[in-house]
Amino acid sequence: MNVYYVLAIWIAMALLASFISIRIGVSVALIEILVGAIFGNIPGIQEHVQQTDYTTLLAGVGSILLTFLAGAEIDPISLKRHWKASLSLGAVSFVLPLIGAYCYARFVLDWNFHASEIAGIALSTTSVAVVYAVMVETGLNRHDIGKLILAACFVTDLGTVLALGGLFATYGWLLLVFVVVTAFAMYVFPRALRWTVANLGHRVSEPEIKLIFVVLLALGGLATAAGSEAVLPAYIAGLVVAGVFMNDRVILDRIRAIAFAFLTPFFFLRAGTLISASALVTGAGVIGALFVVKMMTKFLGVWPTATHFRLPQRERAYTTLLMATGLTFGSIAALYGLTNNLINGTQYTELVTVIILSAFVPTLIAQQFFRPTVDVDVDEQEALGEEDVSVVRRRRTRREDS
Repeated sequence: MNVYYVLAIWIAMALLASFISIRIGVSVALIEILVGAIFGNIPGIQEHVQQTDYTTLLAGVGSILLTFLAGAEIDPISLKRHWKASLSLGAVSFVLPLIGAYCYARFVLDWNFHASEIAGIALSTTSVAVVYAVMVETGLNRHDIGKLILAACFVTDLGTVLALGGLFATYGWLLLVFVVVTAFAMYVFPRALRWTVANLGHRVSEPEIKLIFVVLLALGGLATAAGSEAVLPAYIAGLVVAGVFMNDRVILDRIRAIAFAFLTPFFFLRAGTLISASALVTGAGVIGALFVVKMMTKFLGVWPTATHFRLPQRERAYTTLLMATGLTFGSIAALYGLTNNLINGTQYTELVTVIILSAFVPTLIAQQFFRPTVDVDVDEQEALGEEDVSVVRRRRTRREDS
């Protein structure tokens, strides 16, 4: 099929996902996965949802940019202020599910060693995308509890990215070169970006955005050559330049527009198209068991730790539930495992389904029963952008009227 027709079909699916997401108020990433899964399994339609080298490339770039944005949205000041609590919450939120999911997959489900590692990594995550959207909608990103949760999410997902890169890297001289070059780049990158913004920024040619793409793609290429994962340097790069974006949100908004309009839909749609409907039915028992394992290990880790730091009971429950969510990095880990033949299609379907459930269920419970009550700040546009915040306000108004 003509490559332009293929791209048009994929963008049309992304457009449909946007309409549905806006209508029902659910994360567009989640809807894109569901749309991809549906169209990828309908006879007569699935033949037109072709995966080509172009869609795979765009999906890869989308995952890198999404990872960069997740790191760039972390407030360094809040991270420093809440470092003890966020480090503790984030660490237990990562370690216990990693061990629990690995052990269950290895010794109960009898998955092989590498497949069990992928299961542990994929189910250890916390969804920055879901949590950040919730923080903005509720206005909590301006309050200590919201900043604490976001900082803890960063720690959890950093552990996930490091585990994915560390466990499956090919150790050798090229990996050493990658580590040295990345360390140097992380030192130079924020300084180079500040200089570019101050002297050349906000021009039609967008040199600052091109600089970001050069760094991300170059480090991603070096990571891949070293046998690691391209999202690893992207997440760290986002964190080190987060301070630059705090003073200039225009750049971040433009990158978000590029990412969510064209690149990240390919990643999430591709993740959905790889889900097998037949494996979903036959693996229902495994899906339910893995979901329980993830929820239990998250609660066993986060709840006692939140109690130790004297969070009130309502905020403690809210924090625990949101830390149990998963989506972006879990999908990245599962897709990495499938792409590199570490897991098979059935295992991939089971893991992604658990990840989708963990994005829905804890979030709905937290919002329905444990949400702290605060007002949305008028200037709260840093996460979703001005138009998105207006949509959120209208949606909340409709709920209150009803």
